[in-house]
Amino acid sequence: MADDHLPELTGFTLSLRDQVATLTLDRPEKMNAMTRDMWQALGVMIGRIERDEAARAIILTGAGPHFCAGADIGEFETVRRDAETARAYEALNAAAFAAIRNATIPTIAAIDGVCFGGGFGLAAACDLRIATPQARFAVPAAKLGLAYPVEAMGDIVATAGAQMARYLTFSSARIDAQKAMDCGFLLEITASETLLARAGEIAGVLALNAPLSIRASKASIAAALSGRKEDMEHAQNLGDATFESTDYAEGRRAFLERRAAKFLGR
Repeated sequence: MADDHLPELTGFTLSLRDQVATLTLDRPEKMNAMTRDMWQALGVMIGRIERDEAARAIILTGAGPHFCAGADIGEFETVRRDAETARAYEALNAAAFAAIRNATIPTIAAIDGVCFGGGFGLAAACDLRIATPQARFAVPAAKLGLAYPVEAMGDIVATAGAQMARYLTFSSARIDAQKAMDCGFLLEITASETLLARAGEIAGVLALNAPLSIRASKASIAAALSGRKEDMEHAQNLGDATFESTDYAEGRRAFLERRAAKFLGR
């Protein structure tokens, strides 16, 4: 497939190649700090990708040498100045994190440089994370005197573990890529010059597999983490549906014929 550039919203660049969509946070002059408008737009961007049947995986990354410095604190005097405005702002945060977390196709964060605060939350909401040795991670809410959104905290606990979540949020300390790898937050560490290529390799492998199967697996893992009955029922329904799908029949035929399966996502 050719490199098809999709319509963009301010602060992002979006492209699609070989069934893999790459969504780039594009404010390198601000270390890709997220504005209020960007938080609001992110869910729109994820939805746009999901509606494109050609997209089978998403890579989330940052322009320039950094992933994301978090929320743009320069806006806080206006958009996050008190409890009322903070609730509205955090609703946008939560919706952005949820859009990534609940995406029907797998998401991979490709991280270089700083991955702080809301940027850490974006990465934590992704299914998989890879980073360079230069990557640094922090959740500095305690230094700013604010609380991290509850749902996003669930992502941090699920990806880094409860003890590391406590350490990061209580101390506001920065950890390096190896520490993030050791606690399970990262899948692997790769050189800066190969970061996007390696993310593309992983995404390409996922894109070749059955979309309905991956969607059911995502739901099952989410249900295992949440323990909620409704999540378990949803995952079971998605799992049951795979056995009625065209892709399941194709997978069986391909195995018997000793060839690569061609999955259609239905």
